[in-house]
Amino acid sequence: MKIYLNGQLVSKENAKISIFDHGLLYGDGVFEGIRSYDSLIFKMKEHIDRLYNSADAIKLVIPMTKTKMIAAVIKTLKANKLRDAYIRLVVTRGPGDLGLDPRKCSRPTVFIITDKIALYPKEFYEHGLELVIVSTNRNLVEALDPRIKSLNYLNNILAKNEAIEAGTEEAIMLTHEGYVAECTGDNIFIVKDGQVRTPPVDIGALDGITKNAVIDLCEETGLPFQETLMKKDDLYEADEVFLTGTAAEIVPVIKIDSRRIGNGKPGKMTLRLIELFRRLTKVDGVRY
Repeated sequence: MKIYLNGQLVSKENAKISIFDHGLLYGDGVFEGIRSYDSLIFKMKEHIDRLYNSADAIKLVIPMTKTKMIAAVIKTLKANKLRDAYIRLVVTRGPGDLGLDPRKCSRPTVFIITDKIALYPKEFYEHGLELVIVSTNRNLVEALDPRIKSLNYLNNILAKNEAIEAGTEEAIMLTHEGYVAECTGDNIFIVKDGQVRTPPVDIGALDGITKNAVIDLCEETGLPFQETLMKKDDLYEADEVFLTGTAAEIVPVIKIDSRRIGNGKPGKMTLRLIELFRRLTKVDGVRY
């Protein structure tokens, strides 16, 4: 496996960064998870724009243009001879000292990993996923803007630990006011009375690329859609529930807190959106 690291392709064994890198010491950096399908990098522009917007938000200057970043991603994919891949693109503050001061970091670190990924077993896409609502709340928006896709994922990891202890693969996180925000790695949607609904980003949900693709699909195909505040009872009483994410794509949910959702099977609207999304992954992106 070849890794892109600061302008060079190196072997996995030689892909090393400084232990003084502030990405390691403090989670000071940003990242994107991207998918390629049959040599098409899905929603590449949107992912690159979000990466640079996240970097701008934390005053991190990425030491290359967007065009060169896209070229570096393609170069890494080709070096690993991957047509279908998961791409992890990371930019850290770079090596500094043991203090927090970002001015002590002379140059950001950029690395790109391309590999295979299977976030959930195939059976979950066919039969549905079980979730739990956990006690770990989503970060306050005033403390950490959810539009920043940063390397600091401790909040999500704490929630993930609760899911593991409950015997499930994923957890639903609420805001401190009790509204549904998102899962540890995915956005969440419900279907109720024929309408697709998802929480607004301004309460603490990531502005997901796949989430926005699903919203666009709803608008393009005439499926009723609304961004709205939801409490946990809205989840329990939903006709359908599904998750979206770059790695997850669209995965149906059949139980939440051991309560059956709808008829306990992947819903018709969820299955329709999965089909539409799979078509989209064949045409919307950058070919290499």
